[in-house]
Amino acid sequence: MSKVTFAVVGAGHIGKRHAQKILENPQAELLAIIDTNASLKESLEKNYSCLFFTSLEEFLNSTLSVDVVNICTPNYLHCSQALKALEKSHVVIEKPMGLTTEECEAVIKKGKEKSKQVFCVMQNRYSPPSLLLKSLISENKLGKIYHVQVNCFWNRDARYYFPNGDKHEWKGILKKDGGVLFTQFSHFVDTLYWLFGPLKTTGSQSKNFEHHNLDLPSDTGFFSFEIPSGGIGSFHYSTAVWDVNMESSISIIGEKGSIKVAGQYMNDIVHCHIQNFHLPEIPPINPPNDYGTYKGSAANHQYVIENIVDVLLNKTEITTSAQDGLEVVRIINSL
Repeated sequence: MSKVTFAVVGAGHIGKRHAQKILENPQAELLAIIDTNASLKESLEKNYSCLFFTSLEEFLNSTLSVDVVNICTPNYLHCSQALKALEKSHVVIEKPMGLTTEECEAVIKKGKEKSKQVFCVMQNRYSPPSLLLKSLISENKLGKIYHVQVNCFWNRDARYYFPNGDKHEWKGILKKDGGVLFTQFSHFVDTLYWLFGPLKTTGSQSKNFEHHNLDLPSDTGFFSFEIPSGGIGSFHYSTAVWDVNMESSISIIGEKGSIKVAGQYMNDIVHCHIQNFHLPEIPPINPPNDYGTYKGSAANHQYVIENIVDVLLNKTEITTSAQDGLEVVRIINSL
């Protein structure tokens, strides 16, 4: 295998980002894009120089084969489509991996049965401030961790849920998007799991303040947790912020110091005071994913594609495994 070949399922914002980052990687090749909107065929085939299929089934029944299928469709389709694609290919699943632990476990089981890799997308792990936090925790620079607090305060209003005045086909429908912790904030739940290991949730509260016209139980809430080493923490979130995103931050208080990464997308180290530690120069983060009327987490999908290529060509380690994706779903489902 000299190049890793890909097919992308879903031609929305994220699917197109996957496709573009595949094209930019010299060891990757995009062979197909799959989307139910047949009117996209001409433009996608022209812009991405690949074949177009109107369904995953049409693609799987064709003579075309690829090494990897990237699932970039609505949340509720992730696991069912991954199960089908695993019959022939490795899969990459956009966040969240699924909406229930049971369906995620089924994907993991299928991957093992077919000897296929399952990659999950949690691109916040690649941001320089996140990598600094990971090294501090891994090297025990903070000593025993006492307290962790995450704040995620974003705007998601009618521009997101009613584009052009029409209700979005899946966003804001609980059985399809899973709620704001899955759709907006699973990256930050993953950050906690990545840094500290499986969380034990100890309480939660939530309310709906601004989104009563949607099939969502809440837009604002918090949950408390314990980390395996004994520290305690809380995660506060809201999509009821007026007009623009406000903050995504994490504060960590430990035996030997404290650190806070803040900004709209956990992009700035605003406090760092740690015994015998000098803060190095941190590379700038990539800009957030820009969707026009709203923005999301850092645009790090090129690193996801690089890792997939490295794993399949060079047998390196997966940065975000199916087990990681499952654990994030398990934390959210426990609330």
